Amino acid sequence: MRSLFLAASGTTFTFFMTMLGAALVFFFRKNIEDSMQRICLGFAGGVMSAAAVFSLIEPAIERTEQMGGSPWICVAVYVTLGAAAIAGVDELMRRTKRMQEAGDDARRRALMFTAITLHNIPEGMAVGLAFVLAAQNGGLAAAVALALGIGIQNFPEGAAVALPLRQSGMSRWKSFAYGALSGIVEPVFGILVVLAVSVAQPIMPPLMAFSAGAMMHVVAAEMIPEAAKDRKGVFFTMAGYVLMMTLDVALG
Repeated sequence: MRSLFLAASGTTFTFFMTMLGAALVFFFRKNIEDSMQRICLGFAGGVMSAAAVFSLIEPAIERTEQMGGSPWICVAVYVTLGAAAIAGVDELMRRTKRMQEAGDDARRRALMFTAITLHNIPEGMAVGLAFVLAAQNGGLAAAVALALGIGIQNFPEGAAVALPLRQSGMSRWKSFAYGALSGIVEPVFGILVVLAVSVAQPIMPPLMAFSAGAMMHVVAAEMIPEAAKDRKGVFFTMAGYVLMMTLDVALG
């Protein structure tokens, strides 16, 4: 019961930080010019690129090595599967009449939301697992530090979902809701880890690598090409990457 309470508290904090990041949309006007949309897409793409490498692929390699597996096989196979899955979703949306009528912007937004939500699942599981181990073996300070680090990282991620939605013309509250919802999976899966800890640990590395592949596909296929049409978009792509990389490396 203690581990369940701790995991719920830790992942609720990380979700709250995602909400704070998404709340930045309340400071932006609707229907900004194309260059501002590219800045938001570039920033989001940079954040997602760094998160894929430093929050997902590197931990997947480390966990696979700890479990005695072959990290390069895990990463190669599941990153490829993640990218293929998003490519399949993209193709399905292109063939869906409703999405065809909505246009490319709506399809891009849906893919970005899907990719970041997938990325938040293993993060929530990691926080939940840390608190389970802390409740069993001690080391609560390390679990709290992990939750704090992921929470701080979630702030730009919440903004990375919500800001492009706002700049594409979506209302403030709807953009905020989508940004916040991308993080709701963290407390859900953090609690599920507590209930099924023995099952969760072996699937963490594949899930991390799969999520990284999904994110990298969206960034490479949809976000960076659009952002790169403007020099400011390229600059903010790098700014988002450096910011997220710095947070990941500094906070571990």
